[in-house]
Amino acid sequence: MREQTNSIEIGKFGAAYGIKGWIKIHCYTENPENLFEYKLLYMQSKVLYQKVNIAEWKHHNNGYIAKIVGYDVREDVQALVGMALFIDESLLPKLEDDYYWRDLIGCQIQANNGYHLGKVTDMIETGSNDVLVVKANANDAFGKKERLIPFIKEQVILNVDISKKLIQVSWDADF
Repeated sequence: MREQTNSIEIGKFGAAYGIKGWIKIHCYTENPENLFEYKLLYMQSKVLYQKVNIAEWKHHNNGYIAKIVGYDVREDVQALVGMALFIDESLLPKLEDDYYWRDLIGCQIQANNGYHLGKVTDMIETGSNDVLVVKANANDAFGKKERLIPFIKEQVILNVDISKKLIQVSWDADF
């Protein structure tokens, strides 16, 4: 067992697969196979947080299945269903001129006219571009509760300052 400070959720266990202890894995990484490159994975349920060793994995249908060390039969692996998979934040590759979605959550959004539009609460991936989900300030002059702002660099997103938790956008406040 270990403390879960600075952990990043990168996937979760799905349903058991077959009778020999294989389990489906849902990956949250941009390239799903990246999950299997991490040597230090941890799993978490409501009361359990411990290291996971993946013995082998393979692509199956539109997803992935894995064999976990110490789980050799279907009944054993059933206990893992729904558990989240984590890595230590320090294992993430450093990005030179980019940022992770998690870095954008909590950033304040400021329109180019200085109006504060709210705070990023989530991100949505679409086929064409990512979208910021922005919870409007309680005293929003336009009565907005939420805004969806496309994450299009230079056209909409003018500047991202992660250290100040501030994103400047070209966006009308009444949208």
